[in-house]
Amino acid sequence: MPGQQTASKTEKEPVEIKLAHSPDSDDAFMFYALATHKLSTPGYKYTHILSDIQSLNEAALTETYDVTAISFAAYPTVRDRYILLDCGASFGEGYGPIVVSMKSLKPQELAGRHIAVPGLKTSAYLALKLYESNFEPVVMPFDKIIDGVQNNLVDAGLVIHEGQLFYPERGLHRVIDLGIWWQEQTGLPLPLGGNAVRRALGPEIGRQIAKTIRDSVTYGLEHREEALNYAMQFAREMDTELADKFVGMYVNKWTLGYGEKGQQAVKELIERGTKAGLLPEPPTVEFLSEE
Repeated sequence: MPGQQTASKTEKEPVEIKLAHSPDSDDAFMFYALATHKLSTPGYKYTHILSDIQSLNEAALTETYDVTAISFAAYPTVRDRYILLDCGASFGEGYGPIVVSMKSLKPQELAGRHIAVPGLKTSAYLALKLYESNFEPVVMPFDKIIDGVQNNLVDAGLVIHEGQLFYPERGLHRVIDLGIWWQEQTGLPLPLGGNAVRRALGPEIGRQIAKTIRDSVTYGLEHREEALNYAMQFAREMDTELADKFVGMYVNKWTLGYGEKGQQAVKELIERGTKAGLLPEPPTVEFLSEE
């Protein structure tokens, strides 16, 4: 049919959106609905790229991905190219990255020590530098830090992701929980990572992406069991019960939207980092508004 042929020729190809995030159970839970096509995304085709957060922070420097998970500590270096979405973030509310050691150490004994860290652009590293500036960082892949501490390659290790829950099983001691310290200092949750979209895409597409991410998070929270079952393939060394606890720590109300308090927390972290000379000036943060 001539009419049908014309329609097929003029039908627009979907816009590909390269979406990068970490291969972790919390991110898998968050993007379950989108990755398994539970959501309708007319006009857009999402391609998922999985990589560790340090690599994603570095990739953002060259705008490798349209949407990327990013450490809040890395955002100031790419704020001219990316804008933060007001959803999809991870906050630690009274918990967060933990410094662990083989032998029991007091927090004040970290000064001058060699400490394994998951990357120099991570929010965990920034928080540790704000707590104790005098230490020697040893960069390791985040999933090798516990092994590094156990094998005495370093004096202590800064643990993120699931390691925050299972380090006691490996015979390690907690030196300090930076989420607790941050809350005591500020009364705010500790901002760890968010999602940012390329400014070049424009605000209209950015808002559509934000809606899709928020819808995916909502679907996961409303279909927790099936989303958790999907996320288990990324749950390193965790059983279902522990994975459920971990997901609950980092996929929650803060992930659906920062709110005023969440935005304040991000601004506070970046302002403190800038004042300490750890982040580039100016200490400005910009979130893509919903309208």
